[in-house]
Amino acid sequence: MLTAAVEAVEEVGYARLTVAQVIARARVSRKTFYDLFEDREDCFLAAFNQAVDQLSALVTEAYEREANWREGMRAGLLALLRFMDDEPGLARICIVEALAAGPRVLKRRTQILTQVKKVVDQGRSSTGARVARATEESPEVTAEGVVGAVFAVLHTRLLARSHEPFTALLGPLMSMLVLPYLGARAASSELTRKPPVLPRRRRSARRTTKDPLEGLDMRLTYRTVRVLTFIGEHPGASNREIAEGAGIADQGQISKLLTRLERLRLVRNLGEGQIKGASNEWYLTDRGGQVERATRPR
Repeated sequence: MLTAAVEAVEEVGYARLTVAQVIARARVSRKTFYDLFEDREDCFLAAFNQAVDQLSALVTEAYEREANWREGMRAGLLALLRFMDDEPGLARICIVEALAAGPRVLKRRTQILTQVKKVVDQGRSSTGARVARATEESPEVTAEGVVGAVFAVLHTRLLARSHEPFTALLGPLMSMLVLPYLGARAASSELTRKPPVLPRRRRSARRTTKDPLEGLDMRLTYRTVRVLTFIGEHPGASNREIAEGAGIADQGQISKLLTRLERLRLVRNLGEGQIKGASNEWYLTDRGGQVERATRPR
């Protein structure tokens, strides 16, 4: 139901979100919905918290990997921007639609932004800090202004639905972040720096079997996982059947996704397809099965 809520909000926005839309997409009864949630805001809050937890884990891991505040902020910001490129629906939930939700969501959003501002304001004690007098006298306002400016840019870009990748904003946004704390020279240098490379998650030293996700040139979004899971449970399914089972309304989108999965050798098509007017028949490859089992929701 949370996935259904995310997809519905992505399509119609929170203002027009209804319980009927969620239960129709999730294929559950209204009673089942109200057994779990008080109302649509409660459902949205659960989806919002899930998205924030996922994003927070990525950003925190990237930030803490670095040795100082500046590099940590850069790595964390890059993780955020990559998440927004990979999960535009969840990004809209966190940054755009949360503003239109009820008081419980707004309260949770305020708590999150307060934590972010505390991390940003650590810049005043970082190596090489050149904090202006006005910044020293109003630390809370400075951090609030910086965070507000960054989120305003991201909010505007999400509303515009631009095709430009969010990662292209890394330099300009980092320049905004460091200016009040490290000065104009550091801010200018951020505009020309190359983005850092985020390493893959380390595997445990005790692990002896090969990670099926290692070397996979694709970030597995929740839609991709649902497609792989559906094919695993319904071998030989057609494009339309997979789209319906995975909750993807756009047939063009499912065709592109299946083509990409086939190129990565995660699925194979054993049907006649459009050559003879018959349906495609999709099956998981051996590696596709391994990836599906490794990413299957538990």
